[in-house]
Amino acid sequence: MEQPSPIDFYFDPISPYGYLASTQIESLAARYGRRVEWRPVLLSVTVLQVMGLKPVPATPLKGDYSRRDKNRLARLLGVPMCEPRHPDVSPIRALRAFLWLKQRDAAQAAAFARSLCARLWARGENISATEDVLDEAARLGLDVEAMRAGMESPEIKTLLREEVDRAIAAGVFGVPFFIVDGEPFWGVDRLWMLEHWLKYQSWDPKP
Repeated sequence: MEQPSPIDFYFDPISPYGYLASTQIESLAARYGRRVEWRPVLLSVTVLQVMGLKPVPATPLKGDYSRRDKNRLARLLGVPMCEPRHPDVSPIRALRAFLWLKQRDAAQAAAFARSLCARLWARGENISATEDVLDEAARLGLDVEAMRAGMESPEIKTLLREEVDRAIAAGVFGVPFFIVDGEPFWGVDRLWMLEHWLKYQSWDPKP
């Protein structure tokens, strides 16, 4: 029997909404027999470079709204959320480490990605420096020294650029972004639409 297609989940750990989605997507997918394919993307490329927009926190009016919105969404979902404590967070090293691990064990890589998102948004700890990333890897019992070498390899650096290019080609412009069965969904507030599709395979109202 043919397996149903996975849910492509595009994430960047610097996004609070990506973090919120990371706490929900695996359980949602499991309810409908779907697998989650975690895929990295860089908001610094899609939002700033391709779309030419400011980051949401720096956007007048919208920034104030988002700061309020992320906290109430976290409360509704029952997950912790803290305010950013580290300006100019970079996800580059974290995503390189994720891709290195994904080549070896996709399930471990997904757990690592969730942990990185929570490190920043639930615990308020940085993810920018190599040592930050490796500290999180150590928490999960991963091979820290192998990861240190792997995440700085030319192959992994190239792979991250290729992953971002593929995401843009697929129409990914923000985080979280989901694609399943050719249907795209943007935002943690669209998880209900994603679930409707998984349940009914239709855009007609539910029976």
